[in-house]
Amino acid sequence: MFNVNTSLIRFWEKEFDIIKPKKNQKGNRFFTQKDIENFHLIFHLVKERGLTLKGAARKLKENREDTYRNFEIITILKNIRDTLQEIKDNL
Repeated sequence: MFNVNTSLIRFWEKEFDIIKPKKNQKGNRFFTQKDIENFHLIFHLVKERGLTLKGAARKLKENREDTYRNFEIITILKNIRDTLQEIKDNL
């Protein structure tokens, strides 16, 4: 989904307290929809915006609601752009 190594996902799980997957007896992780949304947010902050892990963690601690809202707006705008590009390509 994110096109990254699983080791990076496990690392982010340790670094960010907003990701808390459930584990079975074997230790397999079961991520909730909220965990996946948080991964998207972290991916956006670190990979797309270029923040360091400390910077992303600080941004989430200091202003979590605004960070989520901004990420949602960016996601909606990207979807609109993709839709408009698709319409343009079909013309």
